[in-house]
Amino acid sequence: MSELKLQPDELELLASYEQNEWQSAKNVKEQKDQYRTYARAMFRKDKRVNIRIAEKDLVDLQKRALREGIPYQTLIASVLHKYTSGVLTEK
Repeated sequence: MSELKLQPDELELLASYEQNEWQSAKNVKEQKDQYRTYARAMFRKDKRVNIRIAEKDLVDLQKRALREGIPYQTLIASVLHKYTSGVLTEK
């Protein structure tokens, strides 16, 4: 039988679990409902923004969106969301 190879972060989680550092979540249904409400609020698109950008940038965005298989407005909204949430940062 081959040995399971874990990544460092997986090893850390396993060690934490084996040291009984994990606890069952209380009120799971209420927590799920609460996080579902948060998610709906975060992804609700209830504001319109008009911006002026260079034509070349718009064409490049449209090409990238086409490769991704999504509307270019969705790509723009996704990039903005990732940037404001700290997922997308400058090098």
